[in-house]
Amino acid sequence: MNEGWYRLLSVLVLVAGFWEGPAAILYRIVSDDDGTVMRAANYLDAPWNYVASGAVTVVTVLLLGVLDKGRKKALASG
Repeated sequence: MNEGWYRLLSVLVLVAGFWEGPAAILYRIVSDDDGTVMRAANYLDAPWNYVASGAVTVVTVLLLGVLDKGRKKALASG
């Protein structure tokens, strides 16, 4: 996989993680909505929606770390 694929995957992971993590929490606080398919964490009752959004945020950071290591490895070998 070349650097372009790592960048694309990083952007996709970042957008999805932000949308289901911090953005879902902010939307729940501001609008008191029950959620949609696009904000799946908001289907859960409080406080579980905050726990799920926090877990999504942690997984996003970990995935971005793995993708960054892979990108650096691809740059070093190529």
